[in-house]
Amino acid sequence: MDKMYIENLQVYGFHGVNQQEKDMGQRFIVSAELFLDLKEAGDSDNLNKTVNYAELCFEIEEQFTKQKYDLIESAAEKLAEFILLKYEMVQRIKLKIKKPWAPIGKPVEYVAVEVDRKWHKAYIAIGSNMGNKEKNLLSAIELINKSTVTKVVNVSKFYETEPVGYVDQDNFLNGAIEVKTLLSPKGLMKFLLEKEKELKRERIIKWGPRTIDLDILLYDNLVTCEQDIIIPHPRMEDRMFVLKPLADIAPYIVHPLLNKRIVDLMNKFIVEKA
Repeated sequence: MDKMYIENLQVYGFHGVNQQEKDMGQRFIVSAELFLDLKEAGDSDNLNKTVNYAELCFEIEEQFTKQKYDLIESAAEKLAEFILLKYEMVQRIKLKIKKPWAPIGKPVEYVAVEVDRKWHKAYIAIGSNMGNKEKNLLSAIELINKSTVTKVVNVSKFYETEPVGYVDQDNFLNGAIEVKTLLSPKGLMKFLLEKEKELKRERIIKWGPRTIDLDILLYDNLVTCEQDIIIPHPRMEDRMFVLKPLADIAPYIVHPLLNKRIVDLMNKFIVEKA
């Protein structure tokens, strides 16, 4: 991936825990490392095919001084998010904020924080077996897409499937979506749980009826070992209602544990069940 650098941009800001820092302000030094594809700009010599770094420097200053934060960690987080949302070409950013006048009472050149943020790709299973199932799925997709930090990129067909586990319930309508997100896996899970709540999901019976079900299947090429969030989703290779819609939108994505493409896992499932 190509890179663009802004090194040691001096900005006067009003961030700090002490009230005096917010009242009087001080000098900060901002550096940014942007990851993007510069090939088209290089071939065409067209400014519209790249990031205008002069414009970006002014926008960094405007955003940095727009609000007062106690922590430069917060300032860095918001600034990195702004740049990723503003410039679609930028896939990743490393942002460093130095604070050379930090009131710590010791001789030090500066204190600093650096954040590394990027767009992530995730695949999410969606399902419903209560009420207007198709409307529930479409409403979930709309709610997810309304967020600034998570956008729906692709949507599968919807398939009617029989319930698994607890079978004394109506058939499901299942699908899958591809999203790009700035959220961490835990952040994305929390976000999806909030959307389920907005759509009146109640967790009464395990594997029981639900207005909406949103599960993270894959997140980049990540494999987690935490109990509260397991990626790739466990047993997804044994669920045709997961594999079939996922194969609609990502047939050649490789399962990071099984090292097999989704379409191959689906075909294997079909052969074994024949």
